Amino acid sequence: MSKASETGKRAQRPREGHGEGSYPLPPVVLVTGPTAGGKSRLALALAEAFGGNVINADALQVYRELEILTARPDAAAQARAPHRLYGVLPAAEICSAGRWRALALAEIEAARQAGRLPIVTGGTGLYLQALERGLTAVPDIAEEIRAATRRRHRELGGTAFHAALAARDPQAGARLRPSDSQRLMRAWEVLEATGRSLFDWQRDSPRPPPYRFLRLALVPPREALYAACDQRFLAMLEAGALAEVERLLALGLAPALPAMKAVGVVELGAYLAGEIPLERAVAQAQQATRRYAKRQYTWLRGQGAGARVFDAQYSESLEARIFRIICDFLLTPSG
Repeated sequence: MSKASETGKRAQRPREGHGEGSYPLPPVVLVTGPTAGGKSRLALALAEAFGGNVINADALQVYRELEILTARPDAAAQARAPHRLYGVLPAAEICSAGRWRALALAEIEAARQAGRLPIVTGGTGLYLQALERGLTAVPDIAEEIRAATRRRHRELGGTAFHAALAARDPQAGARLRPSDSQRLMRAWEVLEATGRSLFDWQRDSPRPPPYRFLRLALVPPREALYAACDQRFLAMLEAGALAEVERLLALGLAPALPAMKAVGVVELGAYLAGEIPLERAVAQAQQATRRYAKRQYTWLRGQGAGARVFDAQYSESLEARIFRIICDFLLTPSG
């Protein structure tokens, strides 16, 4: 057993003579940052060193049909440490922040009960924010309202639906984009069911979970990250991304579903339909990946205060520094 692993196990046990109250808030490590920055590799290294379970916080890696295009940890990585919430839902379903949070909290508690360190990793800022800060309890939405909302969105299209929502709920219109179909429909159905804006509900006091969090953020320089995004998509193509998209499209799912809007699905789908050449599809997918990384940078600037930021992609040279931070966090009750 490594020194770091032994430290991690000691840190998760109460100190002798102090009982369970010695650590009133159990530790959870969050590993975040923009796509292609090395989050999965860092999470795996931490899981091996500290006896941890890796818990997915990527909104698209939850879908079983999207293995290659979401860069899901491969079988070799999953054999080295327990990985949870990867490929657990069919692409036909919607995984909201609330649904993911419930799944993640169950996995965090299961890891704790097994004496393992929960290591939550992913670049979906909304998921991580929901986990740390809690979610306001919006009342249940009747299925007929949900169905009517989906039908209205389908009939109007994203731009007109956004305009209709903005006319009724200016703050939702200002904060959401016409392309944010799931969030637009969520804002509409909440307004229909409750008469209040979704953002008014979200301003109510959330309920944070009973854990203390350490956030680690890998934020490489943009040019290096963008180059990594481009190369990774080419590697995905070589690994069978085209066949993966073909299988997904064969399911005949609604285009508005989150899985159908994953980077690469629309672009490679257009190629498979004979609408654009492969070179153009690849270039568009690479551009979409870079734009996604840019949005993640923006989120980290706006919501990522308090994170331990590393201005580099993951590498073994960072391990000693990061491991020291983890050890200090685990051995200090206040975090």
